Amino acid sequence: MVDNVASEMADLEAEDFHLLSGLEQGMRFSEWVAREKIPEFSRLTTEEVDYRLDRCETRDLLERKTIQYEGYRLTFEGYDALALHTFAERETLEGMGAPLGVGKESDVYEVRSYKPLALKFHREGFTEFREVNREREYTAEKEHVSWLYTARKAAEREYEALEALYPAVSVPQPVDQNRHALVMERLDGVELARTKLEPEQVRGVCELILEEVATAYSEGYVHADMSEYNIFVDTDGVTIFDWPQAVPVEHENSRELLERDLENILGYFERKYPGRIDVSLDRLVEAIVTGEFESLAAAEV
Repeated sequence: MVDNVASEMADLEAEDFHLLSGLEQGMRFSEWVAREKIPEFSRLTTEEVDYRLDRCETRDLLERKTIQYEGYRLTFEGYDALALHTFAERETLEGMGAPLGVGKESDVYEVRSYKPLALKFHREGFTEFREVNREREYTAEKEHVSWLYTARKAAEREYEALEALYPAVSVPQPVDQNRHALVMERLDGVELARTKLEPEQVRGVCELILEEVATAYSEGYVHADMSEYNIFVDTDGVTIFDWPQAVPVEHENSRELLERDLENILGYFERKYPGRIDVSLDRLVEAIVTGEFESLAAAEV
């Protein structure tokens, strides 16, 4: 997806981006933008719109559908192109690298810049945006919610959380954000789910993770989607990533979400390393909420 867009970027012209941006604006009001409305949104002439529509459709940056009217909408490739164009204008990045991870709700790529960075595109809502809208708090009260909005809000929320937490918490350093994409520090390490810890390492790694969770809480956030798949382990410690569902501690459900995060982590260690960690979940939650967590000893049974 992004690989194709990156290869097309040099051939795209300013007017192509005006057209794509116009569709972006139009999709705030409806899923498909009527052809006759596009000149108004893009500030291009009708003749220019006709030419640009053909160019961008050939490059899979938009798609067409005839309903009661001829309508157009951005593809995720088109939305990617807009974000990449903005990052290039800001000189945030110089070029695309290899994929680092491709998932259901995000794609992550290595990018060239002043140092190795990672570029994350949020994909929430593109294929199943109705289901996602029901689940995501930041779209729950919107009558018309496009997948652009859903993905952009996820990126904004994650970037805000990273800015608030870094460097007190071991999270990727945030660098820039635009639309559904954010640029951040590239992580080195291995997912906790893929590590094989030695018996003497289990307690220490678990304690490091819980320390980060506690510090994040003291800095004002609960991850709210913690698992062994969004924790990296390396020789320097642990790093917690994927924060789009993070909630502030003032949120009415923050304690419940914190408890779920901790239950997920403790459950993972119990499944993979049975008998190595024996703590009271209730005591652990209380220690973190009250700011009294210092080590596993505070919650041990």
